[in-house]
Formats: sequence, C-alpha cells, structure tokens
Amino acid sequence: MTLLPRHWEWLAAQPGGASVALRKLVEQARRDSADKDRGRRASERTYHFMVAMAGDLPGFEEATRALFAGDVAGFAQRIEAWPVDVREHAMRLANSNA
Repeated sequence: MTLLPRHWEWLAAQPGGASVALRKLVEQARRDSADKDRGRRASERTYHFMVAMAGDLPGFEEATRALFAGDVAGFAQRIEAWPVDVREHAMRLANSNA
C-alpha cells in the first residue's frame, strides 16, 4: 500500500493511530458497498455458469452485456430461447444476492 505523507499524517493523528483508523475505514467501506458487492458476485456467478452451459447458445454475448449492465428485463429477453433449465438457473443465479 502506498500512501502520501499527508495520508500518514492524517492516520497518525486519528484516535488509536493508523491501525485503528485503517480498520475503521475498511469496515465502513465494506458496509457502504455490501449491496453492490453482492450484486457483482451474483453477476460473476451467473457469468461463469453461462460460459460453461450457454456459451454457444444464441444471444449469449447480448445476454452477458445485459447481465453486467444490470438490465434484468433485457437479460431475461435475451435468454428466452435457451433451454428451460439453463434459462431458469441463470435467472436464479442472476437474482441471488447471497
């Protein structure tokens, strides 16, 4: 990690010093981005499934773009012609935020 002198000065001036301040900053960032991180992980899981099971199906590239754009309706539309089990599992993965 590279910080500028002014960053180290600010960290050193915080109650508990740099270590405590950095832990608090990381925890706050984790809380602030939790929903976005869950959505990103769901998209990544869906993409990995799609590559393995649907990489050669019609609309794969368009569906991938819609998935990562967060376009739920567009994603559903682009996978409509896929086999039911593949389509339903992709939708389940895309909509999971676990």
